[in-house]
This record gives sequence, C-alpha cells and structure tokens, in this order.
Amino acid sequence: MFHTIITLAYTIPNIYLFLRIRKLFITKRQRHYYDLSYILIALIYPLSNLFSDADNSLAADIFTMAADYLLPFYLYLFLFVLAYDVILLINLLFKLLPKEITKSTRYKKFAFSILISLSLSTVVAGIINFNTIRNSEYRIDIPAKSSKTKNLRIAFVADFHLQAETNIHFVERFAKNISIINPDILLFGGDIVEGNSENEDMRKIESVLKEIKTKYGSFAVLGNHEHYSGEANGDFFHRAGIKVLIDTTIVIDQSFNLAGRNDAHFRGRKTIDALLRNRADSLPVILIDHRPTDLERVSSSAADVQFSGHIHNGQLFPINLITGRVYELSWGHLKKDNTDFFVTSGIRLWGPPVRTTGKSEIMVVDIAFAVHFGYR
Repeated sequence: MFHTIITLAYTIPNIYLFLRIRKLFITKRQRHYYDLSYILIALIYPLSNLFSDADNSLAADIFTMAADYLLPFYLYLFLFVLAYDVILLINLLFKLLPKEITKSTRYKKFAFSILISLSLSTVVAGIINFNTIRNSEYRIDIPAKSSKTKNLRIAFVADFHLQAETNIHFVERFAKNISIINPDILLFGGDIVEGNSENEDMRKIESVLKEIKTKYGSFAVLGNHEHYSGEANGDFFHRAGIKVLIDTTIVIDQSFNLAGRNDAHFRGRKTIDALLRNRADSLPVILIDHRPTDLERVSSSAADVQFSGHIHNGQLFPINLITGRVYELSWGHLKKDNTDFFVTSGIRLWGPPVRTTGKSEIMVVDIAFAVHFGYR
C-alpha cells in the first residue's frame, strides 16, 4: 500500500512534467527522442520496486540507487516547472516580455537549462545537508525533587536506519561527535536498525557504537522500522552496547527515572499512565517515545521531558509543511504544560539520501534539576 501511494504521487506529477516540458521546450522534430528518453528514465523508480526483493542483485542496486536520486530530482523539477508556469501566466497578464522572445528557441533552451540546473542544485545541496552532522543545543530546567544530581547532559538521536549499505565513515563521525559532546547519557529514539543485521558490515557498525562511552550508558526504544524488519528482538542493540527499554521505566543512579515507550506499531503498548505507574515518584521523569503523537496526554502525566523522532521534519520541502500541520510538534522544542517535548529531524533518513528540510542532527539537551520548582 505504501509503495502504491508513493508510485501514484510519483506518476501524477510526472505526467504533468512530461506534457509541460514537451509543449514548452521540445521542438516537433525532437519529440520522438524526448518521449522515449523521458519514459525510460521515469520508469527507473517503478522498476526499482520490482527488483527490490532480489538479494545481492547488481541490477537491483543500480535501479535503487538511481531511483533514490530521481525521486527528489523530479519533485523539484515539478515545483520549478510549476513556478515557471506561474511566471508565464504573470507575463501573459502584464506583458513583461514580448511573445517573440518567449517563443524563440534560444529563450526556450535557456529557460529549460535553468530549470534543470535549479533542480540538480537543490538535490546536490540536499545530499550535502544530509551528510553533514550538526548539533542542536537546548537548555531547560525541570523539578529536581529528590534527585542527587544537579545537571544532566543528554545526547539524543533517532532515525538512524542502519543497514549493511550504511557508510561506516558516517557512523564513525557520529561516534566522534558524541565523544566531543561528552554527554552523561545517550538516547536513541527508534528506527535505529533496518533490515537484516546478521552480516559483517553490521558487525562493524555495532563495534563503532559499542565504543561510545557515557556516564550512564546508551538506551533506546523501538520504532516502526524495527517492527517492519523484525529487528525488535534486541540482538543488534545488545551487540552495540545499547539497552532497549520496552514499555518499561528504570531508575538511573538514583537521579532520574528513564522511561521507554513502545512504538504504536507494537500491539498492547502501555498507556502513558501505566508506563509511569511504577516510577520512583520522588525523581524526575525522562521519557522516550518514537512518535510525538500523544502530547496532550503526556503533558498531563508525570513526564518532565519527552524525546521523539520519526517525522524527519518532512525530509523534503514542501513535505515539511504537511508534517507541520499533522503534528503539534514536528521538529524542535515545545514546552506544553509541565512537560518539555523534543522532536529531532533524525541523524539519517529512510529512502532518498537527500534532505532539503531540517538537518542530520544530534540533539544536545542540558537539563538543570532545579530545587525551586518543587514537586509535581
């Protein structure tokens, strides 16, 4: 169903693109070559889906890689051609450029080359943005209650989508950044591992992650992609030195409660009240939930802070405008009643390795346990 929706979202704009480019920029003598070329290139994405189940297939790898970049390229070519049509409409109304110019072959070649260049440049910028790790830093105060610590530095990431094809150098750069940040605890917000983790390349990734050392260790919750890929049994996490919290609450160093909530894809996940029922009531509560979908209820619970991911901040413009309408918080920080919510745009992505909204980020949150807040 998901691929069907994506294919429709890919096909309909492509029909518009095919017809508009053909009419606006292609001469009658060139149309046969254009038709064949456009259709062959446009078929790459559907063909990549047909090959997607083929293991160790060179054709599958080639088609998948090409499709990963064609999807955002066609998205932005569609948007730029649409904007060009708006410009043509404005010109038709106000006669800014005479028809002799806009109909000339030289002008058409220039305009078409600009549209192609803008689309390619946007994709290239998105690739660079995707491969650049940035830190987002925040400072908050929460009630200390009886906590024996005064300050806590948290490094939070989500949506790593690790698989055999993941660039090991990216994982190494991530580990180096964590070392520089020097957090007290490292939290993973789900969708960390994707696909089969039983291979040599994944062992290298596990080894890099296991070398990360923090005062309190590394903890994670499961996301929907662990559910899809069958990686919810915890073997990857165990080998990577990451403790998975499965609908449970633990006490860290008599300083704070750490609660990990199962993703909504897992049947029978606990309600927020049930999850926090066995907490140490005299300590602050830090919660990890893969999706930020229960803000109203969480904000009226005992949770002081919640960390989430999943949304990727839309990943590609203008999808972020949609996610911004669907979710109360699709990226960043929100204080709602007594709870601080954080939603990351993700350290990596699923699908096209192109990010034109948000950033590949590590959220760094410095928490001061403030005595003057009192008890809640």
